[in-house]
Order: sequence, then structure tokens, then C-alpha cells
Amino acid sequence: MKKERVRAQQKISFKERLGALKNLPAFFKLVWQANPAMMAGNIALRFIKAAIPFLLLYTGKLIIDKVVHISGRHDGGAEYNLWVLVAIEFGLALLSDGLTRAISLLDSLMGDLFSNHTSVRIMQHAAALDLDQFEDALFYDKLERARQQTVGRTVLLSQVMSQVQDLITMGFLAAGLLVFNPWLILLLIVAILPAFLGESYFNDQTYALSRGQTPQRRELDYLRYIGASDETAKEIKMFSLSGFIINRFKTLSEKFYIDNKRIAVKRSIWGTFFALLGSLGYYGAYVFIIERTITGALTIGELTFLAGSFRQLKSLLEGVLARFTTVSQGAIYLNDFFEFFDIQPKIHNTNKPRPFPNPILRGFTFENVGFKYLHSERWANRHLSFTLHPAEKLALVGENGAGKSTLVKLLARLYDPTEGRILLDGVDLKEYDLTELRQHIGIIFQDFLRYQMTFSQNIAAGNIDQQDNEAQIKASARQSLADELAQKLPRGYKQMLGKRFAEGVELSGGEWQKVAIARAYMRDAQLIILDEPTSALDARAEFQVFERFTDLTKGKMAVLISHRFSTVRMADRIIVLDRGQIAEIGSHEELLARGGRYAELFSLQAMGYQ
Repeated sequence: MKKERVRAQQKISFKERLGALKNLPAFFKLVWQANPAMMAGNIALRFIKAAIPFLLLYTGKLIIDKVVHISGRHDGGAEYNLWVLVAIEFGLALLSDGLTRAISLLDSLMGDLFSNHTSVRIMQHAAALDLDQFEDALFYDKLERARQQTVGRTVLLSQVMSQVQDLITMGFLAAGLLVFNPWLILLLIVAILPAFLGESYFNDQTYALSRGQTPQRRELDYLRYIGASDETAKEIKMFSLSGFIINRFKTLSEKFYIDNKRIAVKRSIWGTFFALLGSLGYYGAYVFIIERTITGALTIGELTFLAGSFRQLKSLLEGVLARFTTVSQGAIYLNDFFEFFDIQPKIHNTNKPRPFPNPILRGFTFENVGFKYLHSERWANRHLSFTLHPAEKLALVGENGAGKSTLVKLLARLYDPTEGRILLDGVDLKEYDLTELRQHIGIIFQDFLRYQMTFSQNIAAGNIDQQDNEAQIKASARQSLADELAQKLPRGYKQMLGKRFAEGVELSGGEWQKVAIARAYMRDAQLIILDEPTSALDARAEFQVFERFTDLTKGKMAVLISHRFSTVRMADRIIVLDRGQIAEIGSHEELLARGGRYAELFSLQAMGYQ
């Protein structure tokens, strides 16, 4: 991580800028995929627009020369031609305005389409990545940068297209100056080059600063969220944390301001100096053109054409060079975007995955399974060897951090073992189709999501393909006792839950758990896993939930994690975990008879009820 930050803060060379341009073809491929017809139309309109500045200047030259020619004379034919030229110039001006508006419209629409398209791509790719990748801070930095590109890079599209358009326009204008005097082009380049190098330097500084600040900016966003959120308000008030959060926010935001100000001030000072050089170059050329006109080498019309061409070329060249730094900057930022898509999951299907066995005949077998989290030296689980038999109810017991939740994630193949293997009916779990495996497992985690959606959608999240199956949703709700709750809500199953949206209703912790448990029943799963499913329920509700759970999982495998021994004793077997390893395994009665760790924990909890 430290190495990454050091690299981010290094100055970016001109060679690296040019190298970053290789990202543009892939970028435009994404834009094209968003809407091919709109992209093609934008290119065609910009090509036409590129020729108009030259045509306007040249038509203006003809008009002025024509005016000078007929001044003091009465030449009807020449006057007619003059008004024709004026009409042509008027038509070009109208066309230019219309094209500008049309191009701006297409840029805006394509920007929205690109943002939507890439946002979907990011969500699709994120869904395919491994769970442990989401638990890595460096990964989150890349994900955050990729998200920023979905909006920030829409401007890049317009910039690159404008760059090409301006280069075509410059080609037309430069041709006129070259015919007159090639040295004017050289003078123009010398006048503009310092400003280009200055802008390039300060853009490098800005990029390095922005990239290096990514982790702190994520913290800033987090502080902004917890400092004003309905989910955190009660603790913020009770523990008087507002001052602490605000002070931390001020410290970070003021540091960002000082760093940005330092670069902005230097940029402004040097920018003023380079602008002065550019103006000197322009007026030097302007004086030269005027002098040639006075001597009679040029007509008045040619004076206006050349002066206008030089002025526009100067402006366009400044814009192209300045935009080059911005475009190359954007292309460098695209590295962040494509780097995210280069991250590949380690957990995936084999070339020819096996279909999931239905029914399961021999069960799941752990053979000396161990697991370490990414960048961690500590084993979360180690030396796990046991079998979960068909139709067996298995409970996991242990103190917090004993490895219970990690074990069930290994079982659902959200993680792959660091060592050892897990077998299903004698075959390595990695050989089975990943999608089918997870479809046959119903799992509710302790930190389940509380979707700010309708009551019905919250339950259907357990098997989203059945979101329109009202009968199945209601049946699952009855099985988890959530149907009684639905009957009390103003809009029943259509009631919006949570307070984020209008007319939403917030549920208690226990009520949310009933809704979450209903998700597990949405699937016709062969294995149901409940991780602390009743921690927020009262004793009566917990007894009812598990009484139904026992009936509903007859003939199925079930794994439950709980700290309440009244729940655990319903299991056929209990595994006691200590520091990630199996300390004991057996039925409730067997473990009590042994007088070991389980018996100790049971006695401690029983004392609390005396």
C-alpha cells in the first residue's frame, strides 16, 4: 500500500502521458457500445463544423475586398455579388450556431449514456469479484477511482472530439498562412509552447496530488456520511461524537485545501506570465501583417483574413495544447478505470463444471481446511476436519472471532481454502458450477442488508428470480413469522421499508430479522445457513422461529450460528470453535457430559438466568 502511494505521488513524465493515450481506443469502444448511431452522428457534425471557421474568414475577406472594389463606383453586378457573399456568410453563421447546439446536445446525451453504461459494467464486474477482494483497502481505492471515472470521464469524450475538430480547423487556417508566410506558423508555435509546458507541469502535480489523496478522500466521504445520517444519528447524539467528527473533517478538508491552494496559486502566476508571451507573439505577427498591407503587398481583405486566421490559430493552438494535457490527464485517469477491470476473481468455474447433486447423498466434508484473509498472517480457520451429513442440523459455537462466520463462507464458497479442501459428495467443491452451488444454499448473515425497498422486495431478495411470485413470498413470510408484521403495515407487502424514501416505515431489529429469515425460505435450498438469525428476537419469538425452522428443514442440511444455547441444543451435532480450530464436536448431551469448553460456556450462560 505504501509503495502504491509513493508511485502515485511521483511526477508523471511526458512519455507516460503519451503512453496513456493508448487507453483512448478502448475508451471510445465503450462510448461506441453505449450508442453507435449517436457517436457516428457526432463525428459527422464535428467534421462539418471544423470547416466553418475557415469558410467564414475567407468569405469575410471576399466581402471586404468587394466593398473596397465597388466603393465610389456604381457596379450593379458587383453589388449583387456582394449581397450574395453576405447571404452566404449569414448562412454559415446560422449553420455554425446550429451545429454547435446539436453537438452540445449529442455530447450531453452521450455523456449520460456512457455514465450509465460504465456504471452497469462496474456493478457487473464487482458482482463477479471475490468477497475477500472487497475486504482489501487497496481494492477499495481502485473501485472508488473507477466509480469516479463513470462521471468524470464523460468530459473526456467531448474533449477528444473537440481536439480532433480543432486540429482539422487548424489545418484549413494553417494552409492560408503557409501560402502567405511560413514563418508566422513558427512564430506562433514559439509563442505558445511555454504555456503548454507550464500547463502540462501543473496538471502532473494536480494528478499526483489527487491520486495520493484517494484513501483520505474516502475517509472524508465517510465522515460526511456518519456526521449527518439517520443510521448514525442516535449514537452521534448519545456519545456527543459530533464535535470529534467535525474536527476530523475540518483537519482533512483544510489539508486538502492548503495542498490544492499551493498548486493553484503557482499555476495562476506562471499562467499569467506565459499568457503575456503568447500576446507578444500574436501582436508581433499582427504588426508584420499590417506593415505588409501598408506597403501594398496585401489587400485589406487579405489583412483581415490573415489577422483573423492568425488570431484563431493562436487561440486554437492554445486550446489544443492545453487540452492535450487535459486529454492525456484523462487518459492517465483511465488507467484507474481499466485497472479495476483487470482485477479478476480467483473463485470461478472450471472449464467443465459439474452440475450440483440433487439430492446430496454424502454431504460436505472438510479435509484439514485452513483459511487466511488477504494480507493477514493470522489463520482465521485451521485444521478443520468434519462432515456435514445430509439432513443433519449442525450448530457452530464459539466466542466472537472464533471463525464461525468464516467457516460458513467457506461452505458457500464465498472464500476458497488457503489450505486443505472441501468435498461435496466426495468431489472437490471447486469442481461444481458456482451459480448452481449458491442457488442450492439459503444463507442469512448476521449483518444482513436492510434494503430500502418494499416489504415484498426485501423478502424476494432471497431468490430475486421469483420477485413476482406473490404466493411464494407470502409463504416464506409465514414460515419466518414475518407475515404477522406485514398485516400491521399500512400498505402490507407493498409497504416501503426504511426512512430513506417517502412514506417509508422503519422496523425494529427483531422485525428486520424476521424479514431476513424469510429470504432464506425463498429458495428450495438443500442447505440453509443462519448466522446469528435471532439475536434481536425476544425469547418467545426465538422459540417460535426455531420450532418452525426445525420442521421446515426436515430432510435438509442446516447450519446455524448462535450464542444462545437454547437454540444450539436443537442441533444434531455442535462444533465448538476456539481460535479458528475445532475444540469439540458432538451432541448437546455428549458435550455436557465431557465437561469441556462447551460445558463451561453453557454453565456461564445458565448462571445468567438464575
